[in-house]
Amino acid sequence: MDLEAAQTSDGERKILEVKNLTRVFSDGTKALDGVSFCASQGDFIVLAGSNGSGKSVLMSLIAGLDEPTSGNVQIQKGFEAGLVFQDADAQILGETPYEDVMFGAKGLGLAKTQAAALCREALEKVGLFEKKDFNARTLSGGEKRRLAVAGILALGRKLIIFDEPFANLDWPGVKQTTFIMRSLKEQKKTVIVLTHEIEKVLALANRMIVLDKGKIRFDGSPADGLKFPLEECGIKNPLNSYKTLEDLQW
Repeated sequence: MDLEAAQTSDGERKILEVKNLTRVFSDGTKALDGVSFCASQGDFIVLAGSNGSGKSVLMSLIAGLDEPTSGNVQIQKGFEAGLVFQDADAQILGETPYEDVMFGAKGLGLAKTQAAALCREALEKVGLFEKKDFNARTLSGGEKRRLAVAGILALGRKLIIFDEPFANLDWPGVKQTTFIMRSLKEQKKTVIVLTHEIEKVLALANRMIVLDKGKIRFDGSPADGLKFPLEECGIKNPLNSYKTLEDLQW
């Protein structure tokens, strides 16, 4: 399919199409089983799934880091995926936030002054320019995720995928991470958030997909998704009421 001209039924421009994606590992484990969905420009999709549902495998296939056993991924030219990994430290390549973002910007073949301007703009967008000369490894968890996003913005990526972005974050880190997600939504970026902690981000989404044991079990609006039996897929429904102290446990 030519994604340059493709549109969804509501007239939105389709920028990603995943078709019958299956991934079977050498030991026979089927991580994904016939997964299909599309994303349009400006979509904010929460792809919910418990650990082992296939979320990270799906992200790797979309980003071209792995090859499917069958099926394919088509991305419109100019919408290559930028990834924010669960382990934010793994993405840090520079000693400082400035050096880290410049590492990618220089790879674009730009003149030094152009790369520097791109780096400054990206750090300003994520609120890290004032910390541009800090030790990148000493940033908080939320700041490290914002730094990863800055690197993606500097590369001009318009499709951004977050893999379990709230893992190991304290409350301030969660707030920082959701703030940058909201900012990306306002910038009309296409965002896919892979998480089991849907209560932290679902309000930003226009679409919800539930992945369970390598298969899509639900694909629709967040409101309808909350009516789906999420617990059967290992996901806690945030609308469950809390009435006593004993309820305050997952």
